[in-house]
Amino acid sequence: MPHADSLISDTLGLPEVARLLSAHRATMLPRLELMWRYYRNPLTLSRSGAAQRYDTGQRRGLPERLIGPADAALDDRLRAREVVVENDIAWRIHTMVDFMFGKPVRLLSTARDEATRTQVEAILDAVLEGSGGVALLLDMALLGHVYGHVDLVLRIDEPRLARLAVTRDADDPWRIRECIAIEAIEPTRGVPVVSEADWRELDAYVIHAGPEPAEGRRGPLADWLESWKRQKHGPEHAPPGIVEVLDATSRRVYLDGELAERHDLRLTGGRVPVVHVQNISQPFRYSGLSEVEPLIPLQDELNTRLSDRASRVTMQSFKMYLAKGIEGFAKIPVGPGQIWSTDNPDASVQAFGGDASSPSEEAHIKEIRDAFDKMSAVPPLATGVVQGRVGNLSSANALKITLVGLLAKTERKRVTYGRGLAELCRMILTALDAAGAFETDPRDRAVRLEWPDPLPTDVQEETLAAQRKVELGVSRRRVLDELGYEPADAGVT
Repeated sequence: MPHADSLISDTLGLPEVARLLSAHRATMLPRLELMWRYYRNPLTLSRSGAAQRYDTGQRRGLPERLIGPADAALDDRLRAREVVVENDIAWRIHTMVDFMFGKPVRLLSTARDEATRTQVEAILDAVLEGSGGVALLLDMALLGHVYGHVDLVLRIDEPRLARLAVTRDADDPWRIRECIAIEAIEPTRGVPVVSEADWRELDAYVIHAGPEPAEGRRGPLADWLESWKRQKHGPEHAPPGIVEVLDATSRRVYLDGELAERHDLRLTGGRVPVVHVQNISQPFRYSGLSEVEPLIPLQDELNTRLSDRASRVTMQSFKMYLAKGIEGFAKIPVGPGQIWSTDNPDASVQAFGGDASSPSEEAHIKEIRDAFDKMSAVPPLATGVVQGRVGNLSSANALKITLVGLLAKTERKRVTYGRGLAELCRMILTALDAAGAFETDPRDRAVRLEWPDPLPTDVQEETLAAQRKVELGVSRRRVLDELGYEPADAGVT
């Protein structure tokens, strides 16, 4: 009877892959692109006659009375309307990402032997640093916050790793990182094939790179594509489509509907080399919860009210005059000392306009901003903007109370991101053990993540806490490492 993995490889052929990609483009891609557009709010330039104009991504969410019907051409009359777009989503997303990975995260091995722990930590640090280090973590967090989830693909150069094991150069972690790389895959181009038995398990994973890798993206697919063009068709010929299929036993690459490359995967421990990370866990769903999605209606309402206020200010910020029965009034300039005369006893000049306060409008805009704070748990104080009387923030406890919502959400997300990173580390150690480059017992492949405090720390309090740890018996090397000092700086060997 054929093995289940071989059945997956046989049944997930090109027709099935094409069906998955088509369903992904029809159902998931529009929703994902909408969330990215509201986060990024991209600027689009256009030229109308001699003038160059611009449009923004969030402008499409404004009502028709401000931008006209969606199927109508955008003419100068609609352009003349007061439209204000204030992106309140992006800075909140960036703040949440900074709270997650603004400071380095330590990967601590839980192996039973101290020597093994030291080597495991050195290898994992080298692989992570070779894949981008903190930049990889920030990219992973940004994609997860915007889309709701992100997938990490483990790229293993199996022939090179096997040669490394034979030559016994695996003792050098920096040689290992040349054989293993971690790549973050955007949900817009990654299509999971979820197991029917368990939604948390993958049967396969499809990556669609499009006709060409996106501008500025460098990775294994981009490098391999350039090599393929040089060897097969010359540098001027580009295949119209690149699709990569990963399962538990093989890696296949299709170019223009034809199988161009296939490799067997022997070091992944019988599983798809993909780690799924949810931003905020969503039970019984592959996709996690996005930070952008619940803020889109509030963003549209805020932009609408700001645009209405801009129109009101434009109409009321200067005096206007309604003249009756005065001939040639439109030709007479309005200015100090100007005299208007007429023989018409029914003539009149009525002034109107001038800026007037609108308390209900201001209150509504403030309530929208407060709703943003509650929905995202990111108040302006998190970015250093102090509004009104917020009390004494000189102590860390007072600051934590003020930011309790953001800190609680960050702790919650550390569970999902931490679980993904721990699983990725286990997969790396499993591959090294299978290749014979670094042998470990399965019980010694777990890691523990040590997350830093996202808030600024008081140096004096931090030093006192370090002294108490040493008095309790914690290793001086460990304490110095937590403080950010090298052991040699304090004379510790």
